[in-house]
Amino acid sequence: MTPERPAGAGASPNSTHGAAPVAVARKSAKAPRHPKSRSPQLYAALDLGTNSCRMLIARPLGGHFEVVDSFSKAVELGTGLKSSGLLSYHPMQRTLQALRICRAKLERHNVSRMRLVATEACRRARNSRDFIRRAHAETGLRLDIITAEEEARLAVVSCASLVAVETEQLLVIDIGGGSTELVWIDLSRVAPEKRRNAIMGMYHGAFNRDPVQGKPQVIDWISVPLGVATLKDYFADVDDDAARFALMSWYFEEQLEAFTPYRDLKEHKAFQIIGTSGTITTVAASYLRLKRYDRSKVDGLVMNSGQVDKVIREYLALGPIGRRQDPSIGRDRHTQIMSGAAILTALMRVWPTERMSVADRGLREGLLYAQMSRDGALDMQA
Repeated sequence: MTPERPAGAGASPNSTHGAAPVAVARKSAKAPRHPKSRSPQLYAALDLGTNSCRMLIARPLGGHFEVVDSFSKAVELGTGLKSSGLLSYHPMQRTLQALRICRAKLERHNVSRMRLVATEACRRARNSRDFIRRAHAETGLRLDIITAEEEARLAVVSCASLVAVETEQLLVIDIGGGSTELVWIDLSRVAPEKRRNAIMGMYHGAFNRDPVQGKPQVIDWISVPLGVATLKDYFADVDDDAARFALMSWYFEEQLEAFTPYRDLKEHKAFQIIGTSGTITTVAASYLRLKRYDRSKVDGLVMNSGQVDKVIREYLALGPIGRRQDPSIGRDRHTQIMSGAAILTALMRVWPTERMSVADRGLREGLLYAQMSRDGALDMQA
């Protein structure tokens, strides 16, 4: 389980692992055009991960965007991947059905600008090329298997608006189903009022590793091939709940040894963590005691290490049955919340902070911002 590291200046943002070119939707000759399509300036972003297939359709609105339609389905594409190295039949069938629904939504809204990507499960599976070809043939959607670096870069871009003006050292963490991306960014050479826009501009090219005045410097980044699903699978044979949690957390920390900031013991001032993942938004919802999830209360919430630790200790005290019944966790996430919490605990143990910003956003939002910024469709002064 070796974390992925950049080679030299990093991989090309358009490189793939046996994937077809950047995604476009191919409509069949008989596919009807929907008369109610609203705007030609709609953009779509689809993220096919180890656990879920999720899509957003949005239009530019000032410096941000307005969501027009969305889709999210737990397809568990990575089920069985650890043992076989292959995508399995039933997960692929579930995924294809989800992709058909996504295609219908794209046609209904007459979307022409889109980026449809697959991540860790397809990066690792030996039969991912065959699956991508089959998905294209059966749904008309061409998915691009993106590199770990592009995934990390897009996660950073999605969080730009949450960067505090006083932040000089930034750690962005993205806990996925099959992998966890960490990016450490030095913003000290960027004027405070320009830091958010500078982060937004990181959507193109490889990570900048050189100290350049006026630009964010990526001190280091890493993609650890352990997410909420894969880490849970590694310790599925441990029956004791607390022992399994402790083993998962320390095992994850062991994977950070190659990450340059892990070996840096000096205290950083003006330091901020931004966390984007279902794990972190769930921890935030539990901290707020929400019985129903409310994105407006969670996205942008600032927590400290002590508050995060308190919530996770409460999860341990609840046990598996209590977590399944807790409305803040939800029945869709209760089986994987402790593996995600183990990752988060390891990160808070290494980098305790008074400012962890919770981001209910991620790869899809990064894909949308990247497309809109490239087209000049966003008003960055808005």
